[in-house]
Amino acid sequence: MFDSLGAVSLDTLRAFEAAARHRSFTAAAVELGTTQPAISQQIKRLEEQLALRLFDRVYRGIDLTEAGATLFEYVLVGLQSIDSGLNAVTEQSQREVLQVATDFAFASYWLMPRLHRFHQANPQVDVSLVTSERSHAMLRSDIDIAMLFGDGRFRQGESHWLFDEEVFPVCSPRLLGGRATPLPMRSLRELPLLHLRGENSSQWFDWAKLFRYWQIPAMPAPGQLRFDNYTLVVQAAIAGEGVAIGWRHLVDALLEQGLLCRPIEASARSSMGYHVVLPPRKRRSRMIQRFVDWLVDESRGPLKPEHIAL
Repeated sequence: MFDSLGAVSLDTLRAFEAAARHRSFTAAAVELGTTQPAISQQIKRLEEQLALRLFDRVYRGIDLTEAGATLFEYVLVGLQSIDSGLNAVTEQSQREVLQVATDFAFASYWLMPRLHRFHQANPQVDVSLVTSERSHAMLRSDIDIAMLFGDGRFRQGESHWLFDEEVFPVCSPRLLGGRATPLPMRSLRELPLLHLRGENSSQWFDWAKLFRYWQIPAMPAPGQLRFDNYTLVVQAAIAGEGVAIGWRHLVDALLEQGLLCRPIEASARSSMGYHVVLPPRKRRSRMIQRFVDWLVDESRGPLKPEHIAL
């Protein structure tokens, strides 16, 4: 492979490229930090190895022969390619990758609309996002940071409160058929309700808990649609399929865009919330702490004007 290179060294090719570009052995020597006789000797050795004359010695300088001009084109491209490869490898080694885990709803509705601001402030950091509906899967050893919903008492890792949650009914404006809002509380007994089920659903408010919280004297309708993923619940609400329980930090942007509305004014405060959890690690990098600080700052302010892509 690369048989034509033979014993030609990279230093010799660099000397040839510099001399050909400057049309001067002296200028090439200055650029490469060597002497003019050393450059001249390298060019002579290269011409002997190729059995070709690469330069014509002209008055007060040198000029490329036809063979030299052809070789210069290829050597220039080759050295540029090598230089680009070295830069790419160097930049890659300097980049840090953060493994960030959370549930799909938090990733879709809270984290992703904001993440570009972290990248703008930290362009050297790549974020690898891992989503799961199972908390234990987000605390494995390769995860740097997890955002988990619960009471903050997680079996592994160091937990920091991010925000608690307020919940309230949300639905598509189309579902209300033009009725003025807010509707009376008893309307929840008449509207189709969207239910969340699954492993973690017991941690969330469900309709039965909310009916008791608001002292509505009836059990909620069973509902024709049940989901094991909160993102699907929200999508069904946007589609006008029924009323969902909206978690303020996850649906605020959808309310601002008019994709969802609040049919009644009532809300309830959850005793649980989202926490930043740092799994046990031997080393905590400054970039991990920077990401945690950024999460906390973002949790203190509104989403700002960006929209969520659906």
